[in-house]
Amino acid sequence: MIDVLVIGGGNAALCAALMAREAGASVLVLEAAPKEWRGGNSQHTRNLRCMHDAPQDVLVDAYPEEEYWQDLLKVTGGLTDEKLARIAIKASSNCRDWMRGHGVRFQPPLSGALHVARTNAFFMGGGKALVNAYYRSAEALGVQIRYNAPVDSIELDGERFVAARIGSERIEARTCVLAAGGFESNREWLRDAWGQVNGQWIADNFLIRGTRFNMGTLLKFMIDAGADTIGDPSQSHCVAIDARAPLYDGGICTRVDCVSLGVVLNRDGDRFYDEGEDFWPKRYAIWGRLVAQQPGQIAYSVIDSKAVGRFMPPVFPGTRAHALPELARAMKIDEARFMNTIESYNAACRVGTFNHAVLDDCHTENLTPPKTHWAQPLDKPPYYAYALRPGITFTYLGLKTDPRAAVYFDGTPSENLFVAGEMMAGNVLGKGYTAGVGMAIGTAFGRIAGTQAALAARNVKGKHDHAIA
Repeated sequence: MIDVLVIGGGNAALCAALMAREAGASVLVLEAAPKEWRGGNSQHTRNLRCMHDAPQDVLVDAYPEEEYWQDLLKVTGGLTDEKLARIAIKASSNCRDWMRGHGVRFQPPLSGALHVARTNAFFMGGGKALVNAYYRSAEALGVQIRYNAPVDSIELDGERFVAARIGSERIEARTCVLAAGGFESNREWLRDAWGQVNGQWIADNFLIRGTRFNMGTLLKFMIDAGADTIGDPSQSHCVAIDARAPLYDGGICTRVDCVSLGVVLNRDGDRFYDEGEDFWPKRYAIWGRLVAQQPGQIAYSVIDSKAVGRFMPPVFPGTRAHALPELARAMKIDEARFMNTIESYNAACRVGTFNHAVLDDCHTENLTPPKTHWAQPLDKPPYYAYALRPGITFTYLGLKTDPRAAVYFDGTPSENLFVAGEMMAGNVLGKGYTAGVGMAIGTAFGRIAGTQAALAARNVKGKHDHAIA
């Protein structure tokens, strides 16, 4: 019998599998996707948000625990479990050497418009390279891996794990780690979570920025089986992405990063939120939800030529025009309404010393909503517009857990069933997001879950051997 069964194939699952194997357990990983699509949403990631008290290898300056915590507190609006959040934060300070030991490489620190040279360590080759490195290491260590293996149910004895099922196939193990992701690919579940407006399902206009394989099958099974849950099903890592992005797996390249450098209008030609509220890596993930709340779930990021070169260029070119009325017509927004919004914004701009690398003093006055930083008139042609749709990366509804990563049933922790990654991220992320924190949560709790599962498997073996004796 296998000691540790890991259900899932992304970062958290692989961290769990590697830690369990290092602890001496036999490990089987069940990945729902075929080999070429393995890795879940982790294949689309780029970086890990890391706490550090002084400069460290690829990280400049310092990013202490308390600042990290305050950043998380701000984006979640307090909807976070501080104890679990601080576990992830502290773990992010010392996991990179372990990651390197399994083949992960980091690139030199970035500088410029992303503002993340201090806070985030970037993977050389991105998330796909990280996932491939972990799989190579797991295979070398003797971890068994099965692809095209979507678990649809598990067998429980009270709160104890007994076996997993793939259709009629039954797979027993002494312990189990659930790391099979959220339900972002399940359109019906998204519809239920978001509801309708004027007879139309809001979620029908969503694009799935992440993997197509996260249907939430195992999550729903666990909820129906009585596992304790946490989180709002409508909350997610939801980014405003290019409206022309593919339905699934668009990943990082579909993001549009010029929001803070211009204005964002809905289809009625109105602004609806402060584009300069905070640095983009701390705020980019609120814009998907904001766009989802607009008519038709669409918006338009509008910039002028002053912004070109100040942000990561999108994969798709924007709509270009030499005059603002021409741009309005190209986007099919009422020209008079569009021009009134832009002219009101331009008149309200109080330009000080523009600096996109700091929270500068360029702001608007007597304008609702305001633009707090980086406010400059849109007055230098040509002008550009990018149509935006909500892009769901991963959902936050998950299983309640504790510092041991145990699954709970009616307040009682399971002795041999653990959870990591997106299936428990809602404990830390009640809402909002800040760049790289998902990988920090998945890495921390994946490693904890793997360690605890290996320990629990030894205990089960010990009891069995004692009973035989």
